[in-house]
Amino acid sequence: MKAAVLFESPGALSIEDVQIGEVRRHEVRVRIAASGLCHSDLHHLHRGTYMALPMIPGHEASGVVEAVGADVSYLAEGDHVITACRAFCGRCEYCLTGRSTLCLQVGLRRGPDDDPRVALLDGRPCSQIGGLGTFSEEILVHENALVKIDKDVPLDRAALLGCGVITGVGAVIRTAKVAAGSNVAVIGCGGVGLNCIQGAVLAGANHVIAVDVHANMLELAKQFGATDTINSATEDVQERLAEILPGYGGVDHAFEAVGRKETCELSFAMLRRGGTATVVGVYDGTFEVPALPLLDERRIQGSMFGSVDFRRDMAFLLDLYHAGRLKLDELISDRLSLEQVNDGFERLAKGGVTRSLVVFPH
Repeated sequence: MKAAVLFESPGALSIEDVQIGEVRRHEVRVRIAASGLCHSDLHHLHRGTYMALPMIPGHEASGVVEAVGADVSYLAEGDHVITACRAFCGRCEYCLTGRSTLCLQVGLRRGPDDDPRVALLDGRPCSQIGGLGTFSEEILVHENALVKIDKDVPLDRAALLGCGVITGVGAVIRTAKVAAGSNVAVIGCGGVGLNCIQGAVLAGANHVIAVDVHANMLELAKQFGATDTINSATEDVQERLAEILPGYGGVDHAFEAVGRKETCELSFAMLRRGGTATVVGVYDGTFEVPALPLLDERRIQGSMFGSVDFRRDMAFLLDLYHAGRLKLDELISDRLSLEQVNDGFERLAKGGVTRSLVVFPH
């Protein structure tokens, strides 16, 4: 079977023939239907990776179950599934206290002395981002990395729930717990930021202010529910914020969905007294916030995949999609073949796109 493999980081992906292992007790083999291109994958391609190479990226996908291990009871052959970008063990302290996105993931992957789940034809093992590696025609994963969905859900739209949608909506509803009537700013209107906007609308926010440097993304943000926009390339953000919310002193919640030092600091600077900034974007550097505003109970926090329970919250979001309250179709900017994946990542790096999907012909 074919997969997009990273041999050097930074580097580009190479389309290679790979082999998949035998299905073990708690494992499931899935034929991939669609896989989204995410900034988290781009990070490994452009900034270097901590993972062993060669490696197969991709962690936001949907597909059809081809085979299940002997001890798998949740899934059966033919089921439609979405990958959970953070598999859960169900036994660690985080899982047992309702914080499965922080799971310690004990026992979810094969050991270093085991046969690999995926390998090149010469036998070299391929690591899989998130234990998934969905830029591949098939994947072999632990059953707890999958969520079963109804077969009437289009698989290309369903794939988006695997990371971008669940991360953005979850950051608002689960991590930050935005209250109805709050004023919200979202910095970065790509795939995750647009879902932060959707989450703010679902939470009943009053003003939902979109901030971006791309005019086309700000126009798209309005379609997703933004009440106001700020083009930070041409406007002074704080001056414009004061015009939108005169006398408020800032927003109740700011969500950073870019992953840059400047935007992390901006999210904190946009807060009013008692406000909370939630950093959602992938960023491996440092940033600074002034200490004195902390005395006014301004806060800054992180969010891991929206603090969600994947199997509960994916079902909740699919219900919203069926009810016409959650946009999925509008998130897809283009559909690509596996051979076009590098072109897709180049466009993602330049900005101004929502979600590109690698779609597998089956």
